[in-house]
Amino acid sequence: MRFDLPGDVVCLGETMAVLVPAEPGPVRAARTWTRAIGGAESNVAIHLARLGVRSRWVSAVGDDAFGGAILDAVGGAGVDVTGVRVDPDRPTGLYVKEADAAGSPVRYYRRGSAASAMGPDALDRLRWDDVALLHVSGITAALSDSCLDLLRAVLRRPRTTPVSFDLNWRPALWRDRDPSVLRDLADAADVVLAGSDEAHAVWGVGDPADLRALLPGPTTLVVKHGARGATVVEDGRTTFQPGLRVDVVEPVGAGDAFAAGYLAAHLARQPPARRLRAGHLQAASALLTREDVGEPLPPAVTAPLLDADSRTWAAAHLRRRR
Repeated sequence: MRFDLPGDVVCLGETMAVLVPAEPGPVRAARTWTRAIGGAESNVAIHLARLGVRSRWVSAVGDDAFGGAILDAVGGAGVDVTGVRVDPDRPTGLYVKEADAAGSPVRYYRRGSAASAMGPDALDRLRWDDVALLHVSGITAALSDSCLDLLRAVLRRPRTTPVSFDLNWRPALWRDRDPSVLRDLADAADVVLAGSDEAHAVWGVGDPADLRALLPGPTTLVVKHGARGATVVEDGRTTFQPGLRVDVVEPVGAGDAFAAGYLAAHLARQPPARRLRAGHLQAASALLTREDVGEPLPPAVTAPLLDADSRTWAAAHLRRRR
């Protein structure tokens, strides 16, 4: 699955170092750990690069080993990281998680991180020429007042470049902040992606028609219904596409993968059902691994499924390669 698109996709937001126990059992008993990286926007950028889309990641990291590892990992995946500031005074954020097919509990250590100090001046690091899309998420709005100001600046600037906004609800980040700002941010974007469950948690509605009434501003609204599938609401029409059957190893990162697959197909002007299938196929690559970003599915799998009839799509069952 490859998309040849004019222009870059710029992804703006924090990425942290991740520590995952390298052995089964409770975290407190773990003696060895695997270091990875995790960040919704850089995940999207990496998936886009793997889909053949030129992507850039704009953020800030600390001048420390974790920050260097993040730059190496994201840049090594084919993403342009020249817009990332290395902060000499603030650390790179960190989180610790357990990996489980039913969900992955996490604990964040990101207060005072380099990325949380970002503000509207981060836009000065964006090269606006040849940008096809700017992608942000609700996570950034929760990090600090200056980060919220940054998202407001992104969405209020004269619109020559479309903006996609992924709700990415993280309740732990909003304990001391007012999540009502998320409605205004989402309504100011061009493309909005949200899970029906997280939308219900934040706004009290999760049905696509109710969400469209709540958010009349975006040109395109994408509502994800978990394993059941996803819906596009656009131009007064609603399109639903069932999800794929996948042997889930771990769900974390699947939403970012879906966003990348969907957005790549959206920018390629694919019809709604094909965009949703591209999202589902990319999400499957993340569901089949413990990493936040999995290896892409081979073309022998994705090419036939993108254009398969509904019966073939429904019968497909993706399993982890051994």
